Amino acid sequence: MSSINQDSIRQALSAVKYPGFSRDIVSFGLLRGATVNDADIDVQLALSTNDTAIAKKIQFDAVAALKSIPGVGRVEVKIDIQAPATAPAGSVGAQRIEGIRHVIAVASGKGGVGKSTVAANLALALARSGAKVGLCDCDIYGPSIALMFGGTNERPTADDENRIIPIERHGVAVMSMGYLLDDGSPAVLRGPMVTRYTQQFLRQVAWGELDYLILDLPPGTGDIQLTIVQTVALSGALIVTTPQEVALIDARKAVAMFGKTNVPILGIVENMSYFLCPGDGQRYDIFGTGGGGREAAKLQVPLLGEVPIEPLVRQSGDTGRPAVEAHPESAAAEIFRGIAEKIQQAVA
Repeated sequence: MSSINQDSIRQALSAVKYPGFSRDIVSFGLLRGATVNDADIDVQLALSTNDTAIAKKIQFDAVAALKSIPGVGRVEVKIDIQAPATAPAGSVGAQRIEGIRHVIAVASGKGGVGKSTVAANLALALARSGAKVGLCDCDIYGPSIALMFGGTNERPTADDENRIIPIERHGVAVMSMGYLLDDGSPAVLRGPMVTRYTQQFLRQVAWGELDYLILDLPPGTGDIQLTIVQTVALSGALIVTTPQEVALIDARKAVAMFGKTNVPILGIVENMSYFLCPGDGQRYDIFGTGGGGREAAKLQVPLLGEVPIEPLVRQSGDTGRPAVEAHPESAAAEIFRGIAEKIQQAVA
């Protein structure tokens, strides 16, 4: 019996990764059909992209994978390339940042829900999947990403074009007001200056070629958030909340803001979801239970993950090595990796 059949073709193509992602082209749904004539194989793929280099890479890898099937003869892979059906998300006038494929905002309606922790670990999880990732701390008044990634004594430099060179930490390009201030120094700035710094961090930083730029937004729906959604073409926003109603009330405000500016909500992350006692494994729902799931269902968006309270997460953030980097075996790190994979699927 010939080893060349639909199953062997799908299995071979399942080894072909979409460029910049950890998932394969079959699970992404790019395979449209395959025919076998004796030992010859013809495969049809469909791809929505403006980047011809992606199509060429997929075609090259697919042909190589199919030729590895024992007894195979001629192999032909055709790709139907279509431009994306929609324009970049965001308000009219929002523009892409040169060299960056996806800009993803991590937001919350209120402070204290662990938004920066989620943003930091999401960036690292995406980087660990093989993607090129940047992380921009847009919380000008209360920057925390510099501490979470370490190197607070480092200072950014400038290139020949007078662009800021981001700090490289744990394989992620990072920019934060925390790298520009001395320890304990406040950012005493009026609204126009805050807007100016935000635009500089986004447009005048030498980010290079990135698959993802994660924006850690300040809490609420103020000047910085509006500046970003009105000027930057976002691939989507991720909303961080905790289970209790008082946090969900403010999360709804953030969702409403993005809705009014045509930015898709990629999903909700419920942080501090529960606590597992290290001794007996007993679960304690300190802040209630199910709030994030109910809100996600109401908004008809995915619940991307329920992140438990773990001392390791707090400790690793305080010491400049977030949990995905310092404790990849922890329950929280595993959930952050799952969130990153869902984000990749959502924006692909």
